[in-house]
Amino acid sequence: MAQSTDHLVDQIAQLNAARNLVLGDAAFYPQIVNGVLPLIGAHTRLELRQWGTEFLAETFASPALASTQKEQLAPKVLQTLREILELPEGDPVVLKHIVQNAASLYPLVFRHIINHPADAAAWENMTAIKEDILRRWDSFPFPVKICCIKFVQRVVHVQTHGSIADPRRPEQNETSLAIVPRNHAILSLPNLEAEASGLLDRLLSVFQEDSSDPLLVNATLNCLAVLIRSRQSVGNKIINAIMNFFPARQVRPPITPSVRVGVKSMERTARAVLINIIKRNSSHPLVGKMQQYIERLMQSRIEVVDEASRKRGLPSEPTDGLDNIKRAKLDAEAPALVKIPPLPPGPTSYAQLFTITEDKELRRFDVKQLPVDMLVKMVVPILARVDQSMMNQSIEGIRMRYQAIQKQQAAQLPVATAEAEDDDDYEPEYQPMDIAEPATEQAEAVAAEVADLRPDLVSLGPFVLPQPPPLAEDEAADIGRSAVGRVFGMLASTGVAPNPSKGKSQQQLGFARLAGSTFDRDAWVTLLTRLATRAPAGLEAGGKSEKGKPTISDSIRETLYRYILEDFRGRVNVGIMWLNEEWYNDRIQMEFTAQQRSDEDDEATVPLHYDHWVLRLLDGFLPYLDSRDTKIFIRFLSEIPEVTIPITKRVASLAKDPERVNLCVQSLLYLIMFRPPAREMCLNALEDVYQTYEESRPAAGKILARWRPPKTEEQTLPSRSQPQPQDQQQPRPMASETNTPVPNGTNEAVPTPPQPADATPAAT
Repeated sequence: MAQSTDHLVDQIAQLNAARNLVLGDAAFYPQIVNGVLPLIGAHTRLELRQWGTEFLAETFASPALASTQKEQLAPKVLQTLREILELPEGDPVVLKHIVQNAASLYPLVFRHIINHPADAAAWENMTAIKEDILRRWDSFPFPVKICCIKFVQRVVHVQTHGSIADPRRPEQNETSLAIVPRNHAILSLPNLEAEASGLLDRLLSVFQEDSSDPLLVNATLNCLAVLIRSRQSVGNKIINAIMNFFPARQVRPPITPSVRVGVKSMERTARAVLINIIKRNSSHPLVGKMQQYIERLMQSRIEVVDEASRKRGLPSEPTDGLDNIKRAKLDAEAPALVKIPPLPPGPTSYAQLFTITEDKELRRFDVKQLPVDMLVKMVVPILARVDQSMMNQSIEGIRMRYQAIQKQQAAQLPVATAEAEDDDDYEPEYQPMDIAEPATEQAEAVAAEVADLRPDLVSLGPFVLPQPPPLAEDEAADIGRSAVGRVFGMLASTGVAPNPSKGKSQQQLGFARLAGSTFDRDAWVTLLTRLATRAPAGLEAGGKSEKGKPTISDSIRETLYRYILEDFRGRVNVGIMWLNEEWYNDRIQMEFTAQQRSDEDDEATVPLHYDHWVLRLLDGFLPYLDSRDTKIFIRFLSEIPEVTIPITKRVASLAKDPERVNLCVQSLLYLIMFRPPAREMCLNALEDVYQTYEESRPAAGKILARWRPPKTEEQTLPSRSQPQPQDQQQPRPMASETNTPVPNGTNEAVPTPPQPADATPAAT
């Protein structure tokens, strides 16, 4: 016996080691599950079955294990669970874990049978487990009953029709009757739907019983919340059943503290379920009834439960010699209460201490203006008719005022004494300029005696903080990068500036605007782009520092690049603004370099950034574009300042995908129509697309037929008198519409860059 006990302890230790292994790496789950199944079968000891059912429940509820792997493992464990469930001993721990396993396995097995209708054995085992659980539901121990509620909720959730998110990808849709084929070999849709309706009625029957356990009611309410949210076909039925349930009606005397706690818990759970429904769908047709039910729920709790828990109040002491009962019998009126206003802040006078009226005009009246004999004639009859209760209340209020003033003075006395002692010890070390020095010898003698008696004071000079040590280049670069990172963090917390209201004009200052004038997202983006482009202008000799690390400007550019690619569709404005700043900075630097070369003989170069970053940005988001992004992509191409041949080649590369040929052709057509300086290079790119990709010929052929028709023999040598058609005439580009960037080190004149009215220059 001792040997078998030791052997069991060793087995449990090995199984726990296997559990720790899969908790560390979920990839070992299939191997461990297949190895554990022979050790936890129906013919093993109770301790091993308890451990095995708990381990399987953790396995199929673990979010670390993929759903596809769970679906593959599900048919393998059904036979073992069925054999353990059919044992006559009925251990509560084992039963609870088996029901938990069944709740996790039912959707997996259901989807497995949909995809593999030939595996009838798995569905037979699952059906046997389901029928056994439902037959023994009412006879199970209490912890197992709560697990049965979750299992029935899973069955109803699977055997009702759910929504289809994407009909083309059924593996991503939730498991429901909506994905079951009508002619399935095993699953019968009418039978499954009828079974789900009966199980739902059985779940809702807990609200119709005269006396229900609060734990069962709360568990049912929490499970029904999932069905209301995901199954609209049965949502209204569940909501109506909940609204017909009033926990306070189930209270039967005697009302014990445990009963009151149970009623309150049921009411809070029901109220939380309905409130969450209202928050998720404020336009639900039953919102008004749900709000009325919540109010009635609170009123019923106050009337039924709280009435029994109220304590007897303290007896009220009579204020005028009569208590409430005697006053009612004698028809005596309750004494009026005198309101004593608080004293005003600051020093208090005797007049303010004894003034309790709030009438401003009466306060301003000066009693000293009246003769004394008249005051005596007035005061004596008034005092004889004053209400004794009001008189006592007024005296008590003035007494409280006086005591409060005394406490304040007592608290201020030690502070004033300490300040007086400090003032006595204080002697200034300097003499004001406006006081004349003592002219008499007696005054000088007195001053000398005072100076002898005065203690020697150490004069302190001005305190100056030491200068911080100089920052190294790497430290300064790291601090700059961290500052840039914080600014990028601000972009997520700031909003976009609101559009101007209709009828009001807003001045767009373009490149002349202040970057930090609005403190919105556009202002921060403008600040970052100018830090990357304008701040290092004329200071950067190359792309890296002396130690090979990127400069702060390149770090900002790299961060901007990643920021835009994270959500290109929503941050296309940031990319356009950044590229405009890069192009503008390149043109200014080229003009400055040209002037410097004219003044000095030595050759000066300037690094250009626009061409590099626009191509890199295109390479970053082009693979993710589809036909729905046509407007966004055309807008990007239309608002960048310059279109070059590499850009047109990137656009033409979209035609490699047959689904994006239309996007490629429409983008090139827009550039041909509305950017005349780039027309020829775009036509060349379109012609290359036409000749290379057969799918583009219907759309590209129409465009080429209009903008670049085939030349006949007569058109090769046109006469001078006959003008060319207007469609074939190429407009001459303006001085500010240059398309070809000037390479570094050339002696060509650089045109003056345009100064547009808005923030987006239209160079091409």
